[in-house]
Amino acid sequence: MRRHRIGAGARALAFAGFAGLAACATQHPYAGRGATALPGTMRPYEVAGRWYYPASQPHYNEVGIATWYGYGDGYACRMTADGEQMDPHALTAAHKTLPLPSIVEVTNLENGRRVRVRVNDRGPFVAGRIIDLSPAAAERLGIKGSAKVRVKYVGPADPKATLSPAAWRPFGGRSGCR
Repeated sequence: MRRHRIGAGARALAFAGFAGLAACATQHPYAGRGATALPGTMRPYEVAGRWYYPASQPHYNEVGIATWYGYGDGYACRMTADGEQMDPHALTAAHKTLPLPSIVEVTNLENGRRVRVRVNDRGPFVAGRIIDLSPAAAERLGIKGSAKVRVKYVGPADPKATLSPAAWRPFGGRSGCR
């Protein structure tokens, strides 16, 4: 058996080539350079075969359908996408691509009511819906099932700031949750 000597430069080049091929096989095309440095809540993610790309959207201002979640549907007390505990009594919401956590102003276009909520979760993953509200936020807006709303980005949320007495708790911090 004959052995071949490969110089350090050739070994490095071969390793880089194999590493590049491995990266192509595991990385989503959107992810590009430096994607691994993104915070977990800003990384692209897939739900039901569709990719979502969270991004800074300082001028976000959209009209669409809002719904609510959090009571009796398995969401109360579960961990949200940014590690907080879902609290149906807090003024919170879920959005597919806004930074987490952030603050948005939601206006019910059917009655003019408006409220600022903390976006701390991902969703809704139903066509035509732009935001899922906690029951407390939906109640403030007078939403019983769904409603046409305007959602405006206000800015990033302080990880520990509150919008109501029960606005945020780290996961596991609420006594009524198991």
